[in-house]
Amino acid sequence: MSVDEHIGPRTASFYPSIQPHASGMLEVGDGHSLYWETCGNPDGRPALFLHGGPGGGCHPDYRRLFDPSIYRIVLFDQRGCGRSTPHAEIAANTTQHLVGDIERLRAELGVEDWMILGGSWGVALALAYAQRHPRRVRALVLRGVFTARQLEFDWLYRHGASSMFPEGWQRFVDPIPPSERDDLIAAYHRRLFSDDTGTRQEAARTWCGWEGELLTMKPRAPRTGPATRGEMALSRIEAHYFVNRAFLEEGELIANMHLLADVPGVIVQGRYDVVTPPRTAYDLHNAWPRSTLHIVPDAGHATSEPGILARLVEATDSFRPL
Repeated sequence: MSVDEHIGPRTASFYPSIQPHASGMLEVGDGHSLYWETCGNPDGRPALFLHGGPGGGCHPDYRRLFDPSIYRIVLFDQRGCGRSTPHAEIAANTTQHLVGDIERLRAELGVEDWMILGGSWGVALALAYAQRHPRRVRALVLRGVFTARQLEFDWLYRHGASSMFPEGWQRFVDPIPPSERDDLIAAYHRRLFSDDTGTRQEAARTWCGWEGELLTMKPRAPRTGPATRGEMALSRIEAHYFVNRAFLEEGELIANMHLLADVPGVIVQGRYDVVTPPRTAYDLHNAWPRSTLHIVPDAGHATSEPGILARLVEATDSFRPL
């Protein structure tokens, strides 16, 4: 178990752009159909990418975090988002459903076990899956650690980040009457599932705008205009998960790390990550004997931060011999 805050030369970057060599839709029951794709070496070592959100969907750049000559790279859009259908659906959409979906996809693709890379919400999902199916996981690479503890929700939606970004916080709370501000997740959940289209649109854009401002070291300007299709899925599914505390017991993912005592892992965490602050990464690292924690001294939350990207590619490269 080690902690490293020295980033060294930034030699690692995205691998070149690649296209899938196979893709499809996987029926998982409850009316849900999941988009999946495989890239890289069809006969290579399996590596699974788990996107954030929940509800964020996959981006082509995520294929480029792995050496395509070595890895059989698997990506899929989780229930209700990206190219999966039905769009923005929350029925039969819980952490436990997603864990089952990963295992169903593994069997569908004929994978014995795989390395898993997850970021943000993808960390929580990777841990939930690995703790349920530890023999199916060769290694974990985790970025921007989120484990759905109450203190993590409070930081982002009650107090913490609001002290660092007061103007963004003001934009986030302005649409909510003072009488409802004691639970902003619940207040936004009500609006995101309103019968009124305009109410849903405004809530989606504002919900995503708050998180979007915090992703990188250099804050992003808030986006204007109507909510996009992706923002609608992200906001509705996130609010659904967060109002239900991600369908997990308080602190269970860190408390159950003894189940992964034999699984090696690398944690990559931005020092100035305002979405998922370093405390959670440190707590996870301390509970996981076979982990290495890289705290990137000049980075926020996003994969695209140069130091984060360098460490992620170095980590996937390091597991090539497995």
